[in-house]
This record gives sequence, C-alpha cells and structure tokens, in this order.
Amino acid sequence: MRTEPSGRASHGVPVREALDSALVALRGARVASPRLDAEVLLAHALGITRTQLFLDADRPVTGPAAHAFRDAVRRRTVLREPVAYITGTKGFRRLDLDVDRRVLIPRPETEHLVEAALTLPQGARVVDVGTGSGAVALALKDERPDLEVHATDTSEDALHVAYANARRLNLDITFHHGDLLARIPEVDAVLSNPPYVEAGARLAPEITQHEPADALYAGADGLDVVRRLIPAAAAVNARFVALEVGEGQPPAVRALAPEGWATDVHADLAGIDRVVLLWRR
Repeated sequence: MRTEPSGRASHGVPVREALDSALVALRGARVASPRLDAEVLLAHALGITRTQLFLDADRPVTGPAAHAFRDAVRRRTVLREPVAYITGTKGFRRLDLDVDRRVLIPRPETEHLVEAALTLPQGARVVDVGTGSGAVALALKDERPDLEVHATDTSEDALHVAYANARRLNLDITFHHGDLLARIPEVDAVLSNPPYVEAGARLAPEITQHEPADALYAGADGLDVVRRLIPAAAAVNARFVALEVGEGQPPAVRALAPEGWATDVHADLAGIDRVVLLWRR
C-alpha cells in the first residue's frame, strides 16, 4: 500500500482509498480474486462486515487497523498466504469456522457432501472421515440435529481445530482419532472429502505452500485413500457413501463400488462432477 502524504497519516485514508491501494498490490501479485480479498481483509482489520465497508466508504482506516491491513496485504501478496488463514475464519454453509494451517480450508464444492446427506433417515448414524476443520460434520449436525454425527481424522492437530469449532458452535459431534473407520463399529452413512490430488500435480502456491499436504495428495492417481475407504465403509455396514473427488475421477471411483451397490454422480456449481454417491441396493 502507498505511503500517505504528511498531514494525512494521522487521519488515515478512507476505506475506498485503502481498498484501491490494496487492489494495486493484489493485482500485481496476480491473486485469483483481488477485489474480494481486499474487501475481506479490510473488513477483518476494521472488525466490521463487507457490507459495512460500502455503507461507510468514507470511514478512515487508521492506527492498528491500518497496520493490520497493510500486514494482511503483505502476507497475501508476498507470502501468498490464503485469506482464510490470515483472518482465521472461513464460512461454510450456515457456519463460520475457525481455520489455520493445521487444516484444509473448506471449499464451496464440499458443501455438496452435506446436501447429499440431508435426506438421510431420522436418527441415522453418520461418520465424516477426514474431518479436518469439522466442516462437513458440523454443517450436517447444524442442519440435521436429529442425526448422530461422528468425525474421524488421522491428524490430532486437525481434531483439535474441529473440536474447538464444535464447542464454540455448541454442536454435539463425537470425534475419533484414527485411520478412516478404524474406531467406528457400525454406521448408516459415510461422508468424506478425502485427499484426492495426484502426486506431482501443479497447484496454486496458496495451496502447496500453506495447506497440509497429507490432506491433499493421495498417490499417483489421487485415489489411494478412496480405494481403502470404500471397502472400509462396506465393512462397517454403511448403506450410503458420499465422496468428494477430483475432476475426471468419478468413473474410476464408481468402478470401485462393491458388487450390488448403485452409484450416481452430482456436479458442483461449476458443472464439474464432484460428488460420487454409492448405496446398497
């Protein structure tokens, strides 16, 4: 952000000017969504909503807020740190989740996993495998409080984040530390956004430099975890499985369905086949 002329520094600059300065830096760094990033970072620095930015565009950005905003823009442009890690929060369906580098940042496409499970029978026992921040499990419990929701992860650090989110949101989730369904005796449904990126795939620096690799990569074709998860779900008598997968992976995932199971695929908002559904006939 540019240095303000003497005589204005103590009074700061209006919101609109602070945003314009940040946009120059963000566009120069070629981040994917410069205006959105600038607005979210400035609103966070000021402790207000993005709507309030526009309603009070002449509001001065001064003192600690100005310093925080400059530092946030530096982290976004120079370090390529994701906005969610800078602000420490990410919206997911109706919830605001606390996130940091211990967990994958929840994506909009993952919301389709929750939608796929909303029609489960009353009181069904559901497990979110590889819960990370707890996004899927918590959103499902928020929208279907009748369900018995469990969540597993191999990362103790991730489970600390998920548990803290559950406690803050007052949502009753049972968490398990372990591989896939190792600590789960029997369930009705399994949901998972597993690692599904192919080893060696080129990703944005925001992802490769900051997000946990073990939540991203899964072997040469990205399906190492899915190959183990589908039979594990069948072994605990699950009757319904919903998996988020990568672009082009649904045919290979559907081919892994146990004999006698039906399959379907749901596309995300970009039209990419994103969620594979499997269920016992």
